[in-house]
Amino acid sequence: MSFWDHATELAKRLKVVMYVLILGTILFMVLPSNLDFLSKPFEFYDPLVALILRVIRAQVLPPNVRLIGYELTAPLELYLIASFVFGFAVTIPVLAYEVYRFVDPALYPRERSAVYPFVLSFTTLFVVGAAFGYRILTPFTIWALFPFFTAVGAEQIVSIMDFYNMVFVSTVLSGLVFTWPVFFVLLARFGLVQSSMIRNRRKYVYAAMYIVTAIVTPDGGPLADIILFLPMVLLTETAIYVARRYERPKTETSKVNRCKFCNAEVEPGKPFCDSCGKAQV
Repeated sequence: MSFWDHATELAKRLKVVMYVLILGTILFMVLPSNLDFLSKPFEFYDPLVALILRVIRAQVLPPNVRLIGYELTAPLELYLIASFVFGFAVTIPVLAYEVYRFVDPALYPRERSAVYPFVLSFTTLFVVGAAFGYRILTPFTIWALFPFFTAVGAEQIVSIMDFYNMVFVSTVLSGLVFTWPVFFVLLARFGLVQSSMIRNRRKYVYAAMYIVTAIVTPDGGPLADIILFLPMVLLTETAIYVARRYERPKTETSKVNRCKFCNAEVEPGKPFCDSCGKAQV
């Protein structure tokens, strides 16, 4: 296929993803959360996105904290953003499938065998990371911030947009941060990187990693940074261990020719040793 044929196929697959995203967003916006609207069709029914937002509020927001719209258009803005976020969440499997179908014809059997573990590991780590951000990181960040309300004499009233934006951003970014070891192992499997790149520079890698976790955690203070940093250290060490397993066969199978008299290294096919000058045949 020519370049334009590939571009046309990619555009068709991206259109499918876009259609699913639009459809998913609209469904979250218009689908009712229950069937009570059938008995009262002319009253405003409770949409599905409202039910999900209430669940988030009940699980994450402390009971003594109140949310305020602050701006007249804030509830409508949240309604649209939340519908898009949830629509994007249900679109991710379709996106992964279309990307796989696009690149699959160009993969060698060895590369194709590496795709399935990669997709499974990426999905698992993203779900675990998102759950970690939603259930642990975000509640702890909120808990760490509210003592300052008491310290400065402010009421515990939070903008509805600030609260849900923190939940969405922390959940998604935490999920993405958890997946970075998968890419490192994949590159190591193809011989593009070595585990020694991290093993020999641990203090610099972990210093940079702590800075990244500080950026990901929204105003949670150093304790929130450490809460995300510790799992990242564990995942990184696991990635180093797995990457070394892929490097080991190459080290074992790579044979070095040595002189049988002085044990110096001899170039393959060379009849005499450069160190001692003795014949190798």
